[in-house]
Amino acid sequence: MKRKLSTVDISLVGMFVALMAIGANITSIAPFMVVGGVPITLQTFFAILAGSILGKRLGAISMCVYAFVGLVGVPVFAKFSGGFTHLFSPTFGFIVSFIFTAYVTGLIIGKNRGLHTYIIASLLGMSINYLFGTNWMYFSYKFWAEAPEGFTYSLAWLWMIVPLPKDIALAVGAAIFAHRFERTFVSRGYFASLKKTFK
Repeated sequence: MKRKLSTVDISLVGMFVALMAIGANITSIAPFMVVGGVPITLQTFFAILAGSILGKRLGAISMCVYAFVGLVGVPVFAKFSGGFTHLFSPTFGFIVSFIFTAYVTGLIIGKNRGLHTYIIASLLGMSINYLFGTNWMYFSYKFWAEAPEGFTYSLAWLWMIVPLPKDIALAVGAAIFAHRFERTFVSRGYFASLKKTFK
């Protein structure tokens, strides 16, 4: 039987919802993070951190709450937007994928807490984000959204080449940060009262 969410759990979920909102709009806060016309968003980074730090259950819950909060109209999505209409957006699949990204990352790390496991879990979580999000984008353009002229499945994946190096680097960075956090703070007892949350 799953335990109920504690006050600490709810606070951690809220913190990651806020981080996801910041990550979605980081270029509005820090315009220098647009490189060559490509915005460097941090949503995948924070989704991976949610799973690796909070664990599979709480990490996935935090991503579910983020998606729900945005759908009910709170401006937490990119460009400070929100609302039910995002459900039909070609890019909404990436938001849904964050739930699986956090869950799978936390699931793998929960079995082995070595640095190599953190890195593998983070890269796999990023891959899920790309696989789910890109396929959602393709099918949305084919069935309910107005597709750009000449749009194909191959073109959808070509679009993803641009942010790929950034997301690989951020995934590895998230893995290293989460592993160091585990070894430095959690394992040394600075957050002893929260330790069960991170498992």
